[in-house]
Amino acid sequence: MGGVFAAIGTPTSTPKPREKSPGWTPGKERHRKNRCPIVKKTVTPPPKEPSIAV
Repeated sequence: MGGVFAAIGTPTSTPKPREKSPGWTPGKERHRKNRCPIVKKTVTPPPKEPSIAV
């Protein structure tokens, strides 16, 4: 079966080489992200242990 696949070939194109991405264009202003206020969770007290009646 491998010989058949070798004779047929592959339907996909060859992979393109990776190049360096262009990045930021020169002269473009960069802005910081808007920060949201921090929301803290309230501290929950530990659960009470059930009392055992003797």
